[in-house]
Amino acid sequence: MSGSATPATNAAVMRAGTHRDGVRLAQAGLLLNALLAVAKLLAGVIGNSYALIADAVESVFDVLGSVVVWGGLRIASRTPNEDYPFGYGRAEPIAAATVALLLVGAAIGITVEAIREVRTPHHAPAPFTLAVLVGVVVIKWAMARRVARAGAESGSVAVRADAAHHLGDALTSVAAFIGISIALVGGQGWESADDWAALVAAGVILFNGSRLLGTAVTDLMDRTPGADVTGPVARAARAVPDVLAVEKLAVRRVGTAVFVDIHVQADPAMSLHDAHELSGRVKGAIRGAVPPVQGVLVHMEPFDPVAAPTEPGAR
Repeated sequence: MSGSATPATNAAVMRAGTHRDGVRLAQAGLLLNALLAVAKLLAGVIGNSYALIADAVESVFDVLGSVVVWGGLRIASRTPNEDYPFGYGRAEPIAAATVALLLVGAAIGITVEAIREVRTPHHAPAPFTLAVLVGVVVIKWAMARRVARAGAESGSVAVRADAAHHLGDALTSVAAFIGISIALVGGQGWESADDWAALVAAGVILFNGSRLLGTAVTDLMDRTPGADVTGPVARAARAVPDVLAVEKLAVRRVGTAVFVDIHVQADPAMSLHDAHELSGRVKGAIRGAVPPVQGVLVHMEPFDPVAAPTEPGAR
């Protein structure tokens, strides 16, 4: 046996690397969100801006979200064992769903309080709060882009949820900036613009939370990944010599890992030994073509030229 790494080993190394990157980003986000939450809360209280206070509340939920993502990624990175032969990848969509629910909860809380503030006469926010918000927007936008890039590269729904959290925080800060600006420029009678901005921010948070929750739930329910995953899997299997057709194909995502259940048709006269060897080549081809694939279950079927589907997954 040579010392060269197999596709499965390479995939495991890649997953471990992406989990480590995700954990590091979650740790950085945790520290950043904590600092920004304190800064925005102090500026909002001193500067009489509920939009900024609402933004600080959202950052507090971001802190909780980063903790959840951090924990989810640490659990998901554990090695499969006898009790969990498919690994711990479900921890990622569970973490993402938890973060999404935190976002929805924050949006509801901010909405209730913002409505109360709109109905309560108060002074306009202080001008210095605008400078605080400019700094927050720049920092959170940069962090959102960095985490989103990591989420796209790793395919981790938990990391993507964390990126959405950062982006939502940046957008709520933009809304707060606009509301405070209107209140300051408009003068007397426009003080509530700050609170209306908080309502807009709550709407953005609610939208992001609902969208993330939908993505996490579909992963938990084993929805088939898109054609960017199933297509290469089917093509890799059909390209293996002696594979005459792909009859059925089921693909599911577990965290960043992908599991494949495939039925391939071959010559009915093929011996059991040759069929076993062919199934091994199909597994290797799929793993080599799609690195996130962690497990492949191949069902060997006799070739039926009449019933054989023209496209994988037709049945």
